[in-house]
Amino acid sequence: MQRSVRIYRVSGLMNLHRLGRKQNFSIVVTALKAEHAIERVLSELGSRHKLKRTDIVIKEVKEISEEEVNKTEVLNLIQTNKVVLS
Repeated sequence: MQRSVRIYRVSGLMNLHRLGRKQNFSIVVTALKAEHAIERVLSELGSRHKLKRTDIVIKEVKEISEEEVNKTEVLNLIQTNKVVLS
């Protein structure tokens, strides 16, 4: 069975004005398309670090396999067969 949800590693650079430096990042997310993964990373970093989207530079978006994932939350989400809402 082919999965529609894929795992992406998004890496890049964020400009931390408060600290006066730039910081590399690499985040693993699940998404349907690479564009959705980028949107999620921009949203998370903006929320977490109070950054504007112009302060975040995406250098690479790469689809990865389940074996390359080290976050258990992502693995559990991928291996879920169905979600039941009550």
